[in-house]
Amino acid sequence: MDQYDRAAGVVIASAAGDALGAPHEFGPPLADSFPLKMTGGGAFNWGAGEWTDDTQTALAILVPLARHEEDLVGSVAKNLIDWMASNPADVGNQTRAVLTRAIRDDRDLVEVTAEWAARNPDASGNGSLMRTGPVALLGGDRTVRAEVASALSALTHASEEAREACILWTDACARAITRPDNGPMDWIDHVREGVGLLAPERRGRWNLYLDETTGPRDHRTNGYVVAALQDALAALATTPVPFDHPHLHLRRAIERAVRTGGDTDTVAAICGALAGAYWGASAVPVEWREALNGYRIRGEGVLVASDLERWVSDARAAGPGPA
Repeated sequence: MDQYDRAAGVVIASAAGDALGAPHEFGPPLADSFPLKMTGGGAFNWGAGEWTDDTQTALAILVPLARHEEDLVGSVAKNLIDWMASNPADVGNQTRAVLTRAIRDDRDLVEVTAEWAARNPDASGNGSLMRTGPVALLGGDRTVRAEVASALSALTHASEEAREACILWTDACARAITRPDNGPMDWIDHVREGVGLLAPERRGRWNLYLDETTGPRDHRTNGYVVAALQDALAALATTPVPFDHPHLHLRRAIERAVRTGGDTDTVAAICGALAGAYWGASAVPVEWREALNGYRIRGEGVLVASDLERWVSDARAAGPGPA
C-alpha cells in the first residue's frame, strides 16, 4: 500500500473519528443497532461533520511539520496558546488549566505545565494522546520520535503515563505506515512492540495495561489517558476484519470506539489515527470524508479533508517517510 495514503490516513481517519464521536461525548455506551452518522450536535452543538478540539490541537502539530519549522516544540506551544486565546468551544480541563495560566501570566508553557503537574501528580488526562497522531509523520530514528512525542505531550500533560501513551501510539502509527502489506495484524502486540522505548522500570506497568486490553472498560473512566488508549486499542482488536472487504475494519473499529461511550470523540480520534495508519485514508468512508470540516483556530477559515491531506503531503516532502 502507498505510504502516503497511510500517512494521510493517520490524520483523516482521526479527524473522522473525532467528528463521528462528537455528538455522543459524555454519553453512555451505544447499542450496535444505534445508527452513527456525521450529524453534529451534542453538548457543544457541533456542525455536521465538524471536528473538535482533538483535531484542532492535532493541527497545532501538523501545520509546523508541513511548514518544516525547526523548533517543532516551540511552534506547537505557540499554536496551542494561540488556539486557546481564540476561545475554542471545547477544551479539556487539564489543557484549559495550563494554557490559561500560561496566557494569563505570560510564561513559558513547559514551565507552567511542569508546576501544574507537580501540584497534581495523579492527573493523567487524555488531552495529549488525542493530538499525537501527526508525530508519526516524522522520519528518522524511533528513539528520536519518541523523545519528540514525549516533549509535545509535556506541553500540557507532563505525567509519565501521558507521555508514555503518546510514545507508544506514535510509534505504533509510524510502524503501521511502513508495513509492507495489510496482512493479519495483532493490534495489541503491535503497540506492545513500542514498550522497549520506555524506561525499563516502566515497561512492566505498560505490559500489564496492554494485557488488560480485552474490551471496553467503564466508559466513565476514559478521560484518563490509559483507559482512553485501552478503549481505542480494544475497538481495533475486537472488531473482526471482513474477509471480502477488509478495509471496512477501519469504519467498524471507529464506530465501535464511539459506541464505547464517555469521551467518544477522543477515543474514536485515537482509534482512527492507528486504523488510518494501517488501512490508509482511502479506507475512510466517502461520506465521512466529504462531511469533514472544522477550524484550526477559531475565527480562521473553515477547513476540509483536502486541507488536511495537503498538510500531510507538505510534511512528508520535508524528507524520508516514517522510520
